[in-house]
Amino acid sequence: MVSPTSGSTSSPVPSSAALELLAGLPSGTRVSVRYALPADDVSGLPLTDALGELVGPDAGGGAGTVTVRTRRGDVLIPAAAVRAARVVPPAPPRRRPRSG
Repeated sequence: MVSPTSGSTSSPVPSSAALELLAGLPSGTRVSVRYALPADDVSGLPLTDALGELVGPDAGGGAGTVTVRTRRGDVLIPAAAVRAARVVPPAPPRRRPRSG
């Protein structure tokens, strides 16, 4: 998963406030969401982040989920697993590869 950027526009918020923040944002807002992984996850890590565009709370994943569209695809996050969320600035434009 992608880690949140250091140049964020707002600080992380507790889980209930994070869910309220996400519910109040329009789709397409760039966010970083920290969430808990299941105990049996192969990475062995307790938490991870999803960085990308908010598709929406409860969009496509059923009740109790938040969907974030990352570079690797959509991440469906159970609402109970959300620990923090923040709005982040737009991604910088991608650099063209060097030629020669």
